[in-house]
Amino acid sequence: MAKVVVVYHSGYGHTQRVAQQVAAGANAELIAIDAEGNVPDSAWDTLAAADAIIFGSPTYMGSPSWQFKKFADASSKAWFTRAWQDKVFGGFTNSASLNGDKQVALINLQTLASQHGGIWVSLGLLPSNSKAAARTDVNNLGGSVGLLVQSPSDASVDEIPQGDLDTAKQYGARVAAIAAKLRG
Repeated sequence: MAKVVVVYHSGYGHTQRVAQQVAAGANAELIAIDAEGNVPDSAWDTLAAADAIIFGSPTYMGSPSWQFKKFADASSKAWFTRAWQDKVFGGFTNSASLNGDKQVALINLQTLASQHGGIWVSLGLLPSNSKAAARTDVNNLGGSVGLLVQSPSDASVDEIPQGDLDTAKQYGARVAAIAAKLRG
């Protein structure tokens, strides 16, 4: 079994709920980036020991939150020492709009993984894009690079569409399975 870590920032709790679903699918440990953009000192050792790292951030103004970006900048020590070289990576993002420029934020996470010399895992699910599709369907937002989630701005964390939560769990399982194969 691969050791998977989900490191995420959540501004209002929605991204945290998604992180929990991703972690459940991957049997992963969660590391929260706090409101000041910091992680506990011990988190860096946990990330270095992981086989796979899954990044998560809300999309604010077309990119990851500043708190996530502060974490990303702080990862430069791991970058310099190649501590995350050849690890498996994945990523997810959440915004209030159906599009909300989530793809831009997701590509930012993918670029961070690539800078660390990582191996990125795509979503690997066909989109649910027929006329009969519903928000309860898996991959109803049609992502491919990673996990896309939409939480209406006036919705509680308990109102995230079930299809997005199911997709999150499946994505976590996919990242963990690929990490286990490569670790093998």
